[in-house]
Amino acid sequence: MSILIWIFIIALFVLSFVGLIFPIIPSVLVLWGGFLLYAFMLGSLSIWFWIGAGLLTVIILCADIIASQYFVKKYGGSKWGERMAAVGVIIGSFIYPPFGLILVPFLLVFITEFSSSKNGQHACKVAVASLIAFLSSTFAKFMIQLILIAWFMIEIIW
Repeated sequence: MSILIWIFIIALFVLSFVGLIFPIIPSVLVLWGGFLLYAFMLGSLSIWFWIGAGLLTVIILCADIIASQYFVKKYGGSKWGERMAAVGVIIGSFIYPPFGLILVPFLLVFITEFSSSKNGQHACKVAVASLIAFLSSTFAKFMIQLILIAWFMIEIIW
């Protein structure tokens, strides 16, 4: 029975990384599903793990918002540009991932910024900033998920 549970835990961890390419999959919740499955079915985890995992989860959830706002504002983007970047990530996850995740937000932000400013150079700069924001937040989420899984493995070994 424990082998089957471990298979489910590993599958949930892998699925959490798939969620980085398909944002419709809630990566953090799937990752926590693995932690909770272990805690309820196989053993316990320390209070420090749960506190640390909670804090890192908050960072993961804020990564997209923080990165998007920082980069788009830094390059003079509008609120609509930020919103279109978020919409583009959702739509792009269904259109030939992972390339749709890169192209669709870029195009939506470019069109939005160009229609409001009528300046192609400015629109391109903001669109590139939204692309950098998406890539940097995805990388940050990837690294934090790796840290959480490594911490989990250390917890169960010791």
